[in-house]
Amino acid sequence: MDNLPHMAVFARVVETKSFTGAAHRLGMSKAAVSKHVSKLEERLGARLLNRTTRRLSLTEVGAAFYERCARIVTEAEEAELAVSRLSAAPRGTLKIDVPVNFGMQYLAPLLPPFMLQHPELRVDMAFNDRFVDLVEEGCDLAIRIGELPDSSLMARKLAETESVICAAPSYWDRHGRPKDPGELANHDCFAYSYLATGSEWRLEGPDGAVAIRTSGSLTANNGDVLRQAAVAGIGVVAMPVFIVCDDLRVGRLEPVLQRYRFPTRGIYAVYPHNRHLSAKVRAFIDHLVDALDPAPWAGCC
Repeated sequence: MDNLPHMAVFARVVETKSFTGAAHRLGMSKAAVSKHVSKLEERLGARLLNRTTRRLSLTEVGAAFYERCARIVTEAEEAELAVSRLSAAPRGTLKIDVPVNFGMQYLAPLLPPFMLQHPELRVDMAFNDRFVDLVEEGCDLAIRIGELPDSSLMARKLAETESVICAAPSYWDRHGRPKDPGELANHDCFAYSYLATGSEWRLEGPDGAVAIRTSGSLTANNGDVLRQAAVAGIGVVAMPVFIVCDDLRVGRLEPVLQRYRFPTRGIYAVYPHNRHLSAKVRAFIDHLVDALDPAPWAGCC
């Protein structure tokens, strides 16, 4: 039990990858952090960290110890929180990472009422379409769309979405509306840079799976750039419904090949498994669940 404070400090050093970062997070001096780690190594009789002037890295023993150490520290924190969780109000800083389009269109409008409800809370929201390491970036929570390959994250499903193939009616009038997915090879199909399958569109049709290799005049790592070019009548997009639902409803974009569907993708709130579900994280997830049930884009195509 005497080692528990040292273990807590060691875990924060590993997560922040520096004594300085751990000191900032724990509200203590860098020298105090270093002393905790040194005492832990002395008591264990093993070196846990390799130290250089530029970086820290775990030794083999340190890596094995950290896995168990992080679990013990988390359980101790959760035991302490269990007493106060019911009465605790969300406070401190909530650092969130969200996809650009989904964040701007759906999460940004949800922030003001959430912050008014929790005046002791500060929100730091970053917009990224790339996956970030939540622990390395110090994030409390992220929104992820699609498969969750990182099994170390805890997740709560918020909603579902799927992609739809569409273009402006003026584009279809000029180039013809495809009746079969193979005809897309003759169309100007835009590409989303972060799509896992690249320029290959994988669909499920009446006769099973279909994979179509597409090409086009525009590639972008932002869905709204592709959406605006499609609305202008330049080419074809395969976009998540939540991005194009307003355009579909008013006829700025027209869907095609609706017998062929992209796989449905989940939208999740995720957080690191070695962090307790604090009051601030729990409150924000509950807020999102309420706001996205039903999903605002449901039934638009």
